[in-house]
Amino acid sequence: MPTFPAPDGTLLAYHASGSGDPLICLPGGPMQDSGYLGDLGGLTAHRTLIRLDPRGTGASRTPEDPASYRCDRLVGDVEALRLHLGLETVDLLGHSAGANLAALYLTRHPHRVARLVLVTPGTAAAGIDTAPEERLAAARLREGEPWFPEAYAALEELAAGRGSAAAFQAVAPFFHGTWDAAARERHAASDARRNDEAAGVHGGEGAYDPEATRAAFAAFTRPVLVVAGEGDANTPPPTAAAYAALFPSAERAVLEGGGHFPWHDDAEWFAAAVAGFLKS
Repeated sequence: MPTFPAPDGTLLAYHASGSGDPLICLPGGPMQDSGYLGDLGGLTAHRTLIRLDPRGTGASRTPEDPASYRCDRLVGDVEALRLHLGLETVDLLGHSAGANLAALYLTRHPHRVARLVLVTPGTAAAGIDTAPEERLAAARLREGEPWFPEAYAALEELAAGRGSAAAFQAVAPFFHGTWDAAARERHAASDARRNDEAAGVHGGEGAYDPEATRAAFAAFTRPVLVVAGEGDANTPPPTAAAYAALFPSAERAVLEGGGHFPWHDDAEWFAAAVAGFLKS
């Protein structure tokens, strides 16, 4: 397992697979190891995926200072990986909460990012809030499925700010384009992949400066792709569109019927969309 030292000395691990130019991949969670990204729907046929395990997850070591889990403090880890790989610039992919880290890396090191791919992105770093009705509208695309009434009732509770731990579990189907046995298995495994202590620190006070991030986005003229799932209640297409609009000329790709993990919903579509963008 290849490793490298973070600026504070914490030994971090990454996973390299595939062929072609490297694509650094930042997982979500937040603070979930990168294993769930897999080969990103076969994207390894086009690029060498460099999947970073955030500190305290997967094969990466636990830092001495838990405060270093805060998202803005992880930027140095990504920069250390770039230097370790000997890359002048990087193509960078962030999924879900990993997009917040990608956004902060771009804010601090805009000249080091050649191309940026944001997959069903978390938007806290840019200060974008998703309207409850947008989440509910995406969820209603699944109306008629046997689990829908209970899951939708739980989502209404969460949208109204009355959510519980049980409600968060009940809305899981809305994150997946198909709530089949494979999706259930992936969802069940996600808890073991996440560092809950780190997740509690990740978005803490001071982690984000939306004004600075938006200014960096507005000045970033290199290629950007925002990928969304039509039925993703976490990052609905209107939220993804608002995010893309912060860049001078970002492209969008929306998977019909897709959820929060579009490479599982249509691997061929996802790999073609991202690989085609990276070739442009």
